[in-house]
Formats: sequence, C-alpha cells, structure tokens
Amino acid sequence: MLAAARAAFAERGYDGASIRAIAGAAGVDPALVHHYFGTKDALFLAAVQAPVDPDEFLPAVLSGPPEERGAAVVRTVLRVWDGPGRPAALALVRSAVNHERSAAMLREFVLVKIIRRVIGSLDMPREEREARGALVASQVAGLVLMRYVLRLEPLASAPAEEVVAAVAPTLQRYLTGEVTLPTRRD
Repeated sequence: MLAAARAAFAERGYDGASIRAIAGAAGVDPALVHHYFGTKDALFLAAVQAPVDPDEFLPAVLSGPPEERGAAVVRTVLRVWDGPGRPAALALVRSAVNHERSAAMLREFVLVKIIRRVIGSLDMPREEREARGALVASQVAGLVLMRYVLRLEPLASAPAEEVVAAVAPTLQRYLTGEVTLPTRRD
C-alpha cells in the first residue's frame, strides 16, 4: 500500500491521488487502506515518511499576526529541525536531492501540507500566493540545507534567536512585503 501511495502521490500529487486509486494499484480494498491509515492525510505522511505532522506545529504559526509570520515560520523550522525528527528529516532531504520520486514527494509535502496553509492564511490573489509561497520555500530550503546538511558556519552553530533575527525579515518580505514576484512560464 505504501509503495502504491508513494507512486500515486509522486505522479499525481496530493490532490490528484485518491484512496480508491491507491488501493486499486496495491490490489486491496479501499477499506483496508482506511483501516491501516485512517485518512488520506495520514497515508500521505506515512508515504513521504514525514518526521513530523505539520498539524502539530502549524496552528501556532498561523495564530499570530500576519506581520510576525516570518519569525514564526523560522522559529518553527528551527524547533522542528533541532528536535528528535532531525535524522528522519535529513534522510528525506538527502534522498530528495538524488531521487526524482523522493523530490516530487517532498515538494508535494512542503507545498500542500505547509506552504499552502501558511500563504493561504494571507489575503491575496492565488497567483500571488503561489509566487510568494515559492519564495518562502526557497528561503526555508536554503536555511535547512546550509544549517543542517552542509553545516555552514557560523549559521550551523548560531543560537536559534540569532538565526530568527537574520532570516525572518527576508521571509516576512516574501510573505507580505514589497517584492518583485516571479511569474510562471507555461
């Protein structure tokens, strides 16, 4: 079931994959998928081997005022990455760098379960939310890569609040400030 779920989520994304199609690909009844995983969200988290459930930390990020959202995001990223889920998160990031299916699943996880919810809480047109979300994701991915994977000093050993002070203004600008937004080329 997990292999079928990984394939479906990687090929069709979270929104395009269905429990029925995943069950069919696995050769089982959809009720069995529900029995073992409960919801599509839980199946998705198991399929991407997420080290933490965003529902555990996103309410705190989203509860603060929009003008403090950048700092809340950075603090949360640091808290999650400095916690017990770091080894699993590192494995997920490293596999995404070398494996397209893992990259697709990580991209989908970050987009659907985190970025859409953070950006969606702000009042702006859909195209603007997508562009700002991509910028936020680029900043967070760079922070994670430099601090936890490549361990670039002094960023790697800096106290969390120093990192928040340095990175949050850029994230806040991407979220709500004046910025030239990238456009999609189809």
